[in-house]
Amino acid sequence: MKTRVLIAFIFCLYFVPLFAQQTDQNIEVITDSTFIETEDDFLLFQEVSDLDPQRSALLSAIVPGLGQIYNKQYWKVPVIYVGLATFAHFISYNNDLYHSFRNAAISNANGLGNPFADIASSQTVLVRNRDNFRRNRDFLIILGSVFYILNIVDAHVSAHLEEFNLNEDLALTIEPSIKNTVANSQALGASLILRF
Repeated sequence: MKTRVLIAFIFCLYFVPLFAQQTDQNIEVITDSTFIETEDDFLLFQEVSDLDPQRSALLSAIVPGLGQIYNKQYWKVPVIYVGLATFAHFISYNNDLYHSFRNAAISNANGLGNPFADIASSQTVLVRNRDNFRRNRDFLIILGSVFYILNIVDAHVSAHLEEFNLNEDLALTIEPSIKNTVANSQALGASLILRF
């Protein structure tokens, strides 16, 4: 019985036309008046920002730090190169130890001796050290790639932020303060004061 009622209901929905919206009437569309894009807005943007974010990101992708030089943020270039050199050093260090332990595990398995006999006395220890250094190397490669991508994102975002005009009177200061409490005593503290 329930299936017949369900089939009849679906049949009615399918064949009975529904007039939820009528399209023959002229409907006036009200647009939002808070944002109006004109040609003057584009010209104002060009006057405020002489940096191209896409160019900055492209320069930073080609040569790390070049986008920051384009944005005139020279202090970031040594930070980028110290970070990249640190990642390169530790990737090379872990890669060398990985290959050393791999070769030692192979020679130990073939009965040719273990060059790390004083540190790693068994085949299991050699294989575990080999796997640890390989995992560390691979993880550092991923982190170095993320650092490189952050360099590109930083150049792009910094070029975008140049278009904003900040008021010179904007200041956030920390000042000591004395507040009255409920128990008729005073509490000593610090206040963050924002002036704009």
